[in-house]
Order: sequence, then structure tokens, then C-alpha cells
Amino acid sequence: MDIGSIIGIGLAYAMVILGMMLSATIGIYIDFPSFLIVVVGTIGIIIGAYPPKILMTSLRAGMKAFIYSPQSQAELILQLVDFAVRARRDGILSLESVEEDMKDEFLRKGIRLAVDGTEPATIQAILEADLENMAGRHSENVAMYGSATDLAPAMGMVGTLIGLVAMLQNMDDPSAIGPAMAVALITTMYGAIIANLTTTPIATRLKIRSAEEQKSRQIMLAGIMSIQAGDNPRVVEQKLNAFLPPSLRKSQFD
Repeated sequence: MDIGSIIGIGLAYAMVILGMMLSATIGIYIDFPSFLIVVVGTIGIIIGAYPPKILMTSLRAGMKAFIYSPQSQAELILQLVDFAVRARRDGILSLESVEEDMKDEFLRKGIRLAVDGTEPATIQAILEADLENMAGRHSENVAMYGSATDLAPAMGMVGTLIGLVAMLQNMDDPSAIGPAMAVALITTMYGAIIANLTTTPIATRLKIRSAEEQKSRQIMLAGIMSIQAGDNPRVVEQKLNAFLPPSLRKSQFD
């Protein structure tokens, strides 16, 4: 679980609610018509814009903003160097015994291709295509939350216009002006809250997650190609450590 995301978004909402409580009674900020226009309206447009498959995938991916166990890239490099040592000592076929213990499907696929004696160019083409498709899926997920970030304030503006029209139509009835102004202003507030306190942080986190996962798979790809080429394990380690800042690098040979 990503405590930082939960604390950060929770703190932002807490400060907004506290500000409401300090400025007035919080009940005045609760308006059902505004909720329908902004929240339900935004959800409706998203459902209409995205196919169900992409929509469901993006919703599941959104949980990664809060529930995520990042893979240690330094430990990944040590694992790949260990594979290089085994392959150098016992032959690449020796990696067949550890293939089933690999949790990452991308790594398992690459090692299996290398063990099967697949041509290096073919291995690289297959894994790069896998990596490219993964990046595309991640972009779709981020795009959905980016769309929600744009749509929520826009629906807030729609609500504002609705409220203003209702207010102008009832200028001769003072009792109707207040509710109409509430819709006009609160819808804008709801749109800003959704965009800035919810969908923007989720989209930003997903971009970071995607970059981390792509980097891990680039490390795997470089390691697999080096192992397949029969590189010295020390060379493999130096190649892969180049992906990390010096402070995070580890070595099996120190």
C-alpha cells in the first residue's frame, strides 16, 4: 500500500473540509443538484467516451495509485547477475530450473526464449514489442484520468451556467436567487475538487508507476540479452547498474 498517496490526498481533502468548517456550516456546501451535474455528469461522459474494456482496466489500474508494491531495481539487477553467473558456469540451459520461480512474466518469457536458443534479434524484437504494448496500455489508463481532470471543471462550468440562468429567470423572486446561486458556485467548486484533489494525483501516480515498470523491464531486457550473449557477469552487472543512480547500485563482487 502506498501510504504517501493516501496521506497526501487525505490531507488535501481534510484541509478543504476544515476550511469549509471554519468559514461556515459545512452543510451549505452540500448540494444534490450540483453533485448530479458534476460527479454523475462526469462519470456519464467517461462511460460514453471509453469502451467498457478500457474503462474497467483503467479503474483497476487506478488502484495502483494506492495499492502498489514496487520492485526493487537494485535487487532485480542482483538476480539477473546471479543468472549470468549460473549461465556462465553451468551453461544457459541451467536457467531452465529457475524459470518457474520467476514471478514476472516478462522476465520468465525472456529467459525461456534464451534457454530455447532463440536468435538474439528475435528475442529483442519480441520483448521490445511487449514493452511497447505495455506502455500503450498504461497511456490509455492515464488518459482516462486525464479526461476526468478536464471534464470535471467543464461540468462545473455547465452547472454554473445552469445556476446563472435559473437566477436570472427569477430575479423578481428573492427566495429563488439563493438556491440558483448555490448551484452556480458549488458546481464550480465540485469540479475543481475532483480535478485537483482526486483525478490529477491518480494520473500523476500512474505515470510514475508506468515509468518505474518500463525501467524495470528495460533492465530485464538488457540483462537477458547480455546473458544470452554470454557476457562476463561483472560486465552484466556494470551494464545494468548504469540504469541506476550511484547511491542505489549494489554489487555481488565487492
